[in-house]
Amino acid sequence: MAYFLLFCHVVFIGLLSSVSSGGPIYRPPSVEQLTNRFPRIPITQGMSTLFGSSNIHLKGNGSYADIILDKTSGSGLVSKNTYYHGFFSAAIKLPMGFTSGVVLAFYMSNADVFPHNHDEIDFELLGHEKRRQWVLQTNMYGNGSVKTGREEKVYLWFDPTQQFHQYTILWNNHHIVFLVDNIPVREVIHNQAVSSVYPSKPMSLYATIWDASEWATKGGKYPVNYKYAPFVASMGELEMVGCSMQKTSSSMATARCSTNATVSSLDPVEGKEYATLSKQQMTGLNWVRRKHMFYSYCKDTSRYKMMPAECGAQ
Repeated sequence: MAYFLLFCHVVFIGLLSSVSSGGPIYRPPSVEQLTNRFPRIPITQGMSTLFGSSNIHLKGNGSYADIILDKTSGSGLVSKNTYYHGFFSAAIKLPMGFTSGVVLAFYMSNADVFPHNHDEIDFELLGHEKRRQWVLQTNMYGNGSVKTGREEKVYLWFDPTQQFHQYTILWNNHHIVFLVDNIPVREVIHNQAVSSVYPSKPMSLYATIWDASEWATKGGKYPVNYKYAPFVASMGELEMVGCSMQKTSSSMATARCSTNATVSSLDPVEGKEYATLSKQQMTGLNWVRRKHMFYSYCKDTSRYKMMPAECGAQ
């Protein structure tokens, strides 16, 4: 009997070790490691300060950066160039503790150049009133279609505050894919239904941390509690490859990548192998959406009496 009780105790402790306060830790399916196909560059090579310079701390000779939110300011980085299509990734470790109202955004946008018809591709990591229970939200806008929110939300299958995890955007003329540790969590296929709102102009890459108390945690019910500040997010292993151009280019509105372009401006993810998800990637995508997704705008009948056209076409 004593041996049986000891065995049960060991099994129980083992089960607990696989559970964070954010929920169970799951083992995802194996997928291709797309992030191993592209070079990593220092933060200082690819990005510059957007705001909150005193809350940006560079590390490892500029290879990594801490971006910080405290009572004085948030902070953010922006890419030095703009990109039309490409592969964009960073390894990020999120703040620990009570993070309600805190948002870490890793996203692409051209709102600075096209304020009335901008495009956007978003990862938004939303803090929580429960310790370490961060929520991953994805969103997409095209041609200023901000009145239709296309949010989807998933619970992560790991504790994002303990180690670095890779957050990746793949954007080409075929689809937009959001990946976490190379597992697809969402795919937006460029078809006729979504064509008018599909991002179609060059964008910059951003990484920001800021106070979103008014909406981020249960509609603003739980604002940022600065008693737990500073909120420090760390990022590195930056990958930015795409059809790049200077932000001063006067042709941004009509920019296109071409096989006749110079090597530095070719779209690296326009080839056949990046046109559709592989069988392994589809398995990973279905696993995430079956086990971890808890909100999709396409199922929100209280919000949309008539669903956006793409909801029936994906």
